Formats: sequence, structure tokens, C-alpha cells
Amino acid sequence: MLISIDHRSTYRYTEPVAHAVQRVRLRPVDSSVQSVTDWRIDVEGTALELSYRDAFGNQTELLHSKPHTSEIVIRAVGHVETRDTAGIFGVGTGTAPLWTYQRVTPLTEPGEAVHALADPLTGVSQRLEQLHRLSGEITARVAYIPDSTDVATPAETALASGSGVCQDHAQIFISAARLLGVPARYVSGYLLMTDRVEQTATHAWAEAFVEDLGWVGFDVANGVAPDERYVRIACGLDYGQAAPITGLRRGSSTETLAVTLHVEQ
Repeated sequence: MLISIDHRSTYRYTEPVAHAVQRVRLRPVDSSVQSVTDWRIDVEGTALELSYRDAFGNQTELLHSKPHTSEIVIRAVGHVETRDTAGIFGVGTGTAPLWTYQRVTPLTEPGEAVHALADPLTGVSQRLEQLHRLSGEITARVAYIPDSTDVATPAETALASGSGVCQDHAQIFISAARLLGVPARYVSGYLLMTDRVEQTATHAWAEAFVEDLGWVGFDVANGVAPDERYVRIACGLDYGQAAPITGLRRGSSTETLAVTLHVEQ
């Protein structure tokens, strides 16, 4: 399936910014599940300083703001040919060893709620069945409610509250999977929806490493395995390491962000 994407992020500041640096993970790469037909990143108010592949295999750009800018625009646009592999990504991507994906991060640190979620599944001997049951339990326990959490909400907090969005579903799955001894990672990307072209944000799902299969995807928020409707852009231990754009700035100005995103076939 050929998917067309146009993703524009506009940062506006109440006062000119003296210094801002942004890490951009908005460039999909060829893999077992997709081939990039064409892609470009256009910027305004900032400039490319460095481009590299990180340890997770993400193509990453570092941007530095132009002097005294009041607006930064980052636009990613292109086409990606996707393939349905029944959620199986396989091996590969990056140089990070497998044990890295069992590390606990502040966003995935398990507490009482995550332990209670994972503990009943320790007796399930078949790994794939165990992970599918985990995904189903999270879907049943955590309602999808927009704006009920933010990017700083830990998995434990979202699970305990019973509400969240796709990033929370993914991080809860990752936190519990690691308790079960399974390497797991967060994936950010785009999802082609059947009922709309215009969207408000990128999508997120999780992957777990299963022996003899490699990385297997779980879109917990939608209760399905990623298929040809999904475009990967980055992966990491949690949201913070796979976020499309992160950064820092110097100064006292207030920042607002406006996002437009179109995903269509």
C-alpha cells in the first residue's frame, strides 16, 4: 500500500528565542515492513546541524534555531510503500543489544498496578499467547480518552487511572512485558485511518521480542497487530526516546504548538 503523509509542526513564541535545539525523528527508513519512496523535511526559522542514525536505528536530525526567531516550522512530507507482515517486524534496527530493551525508564517503571496486571500472566507458557492476553487486558482496563494524560504521564499512573491514549497503552504494555522477562520497545509512526485524512497527532504502538519471530508489534489502543496501514518513524525504550520532536530552548518566552497531519492512500 502506498501511503502519503504531510506532517507540519509549527512552534510559535511570545518573544524571540535566543537559542533552541530540537531533535527530530521524522524520517522513516526502509525495513521489512516498508520502503520509502520519497521523503523530505523542510524547516523554517531553524537549520540542520547534524544528521545521524542513533543506537535504535532511528534516522535523526538535530536542528538549531536561527537568531531571534519567533516561529519554527518543521514539515515532513513523502510517500511510503508498506507491507502487511501480520505484525512481525523481525530482527534488526540499530546497534543496541537486546538486553537494552529490558531497562526500566521513569515512564515505564512498574508499580503496584502494573505488577497486578502482569502477575496473573506469569503462568502462561506460550509467549505469543501471553503477550496477546496482556494486550487484551490493557485494552479492557484503560479506556481511550483524549487529553486524559500527557507525554510526561508514566505507565503506572495511566493504568491506575484507567484512562489514557495510544502512548499510554504502549508504555503500559512495555512495562508489564519487561516484568515478564520480555524485551519490549515503543514505536512511533503514522496510521492510515479509514474514516479521516486529517489527524491531530502521530500514532504509537509497542513491540516485543519473541524467540524465533523477532520483534512483534501490538497496537494495544486499537487491539490489533500493525499491518499495511502503519508507517514506522522511530523506536526506543519509551515515548521520550521515540518522540517525533523533542528539544530545549533558552529564554522566558511561552511556546505554543500547532500540528497539521494528513495521512492518506
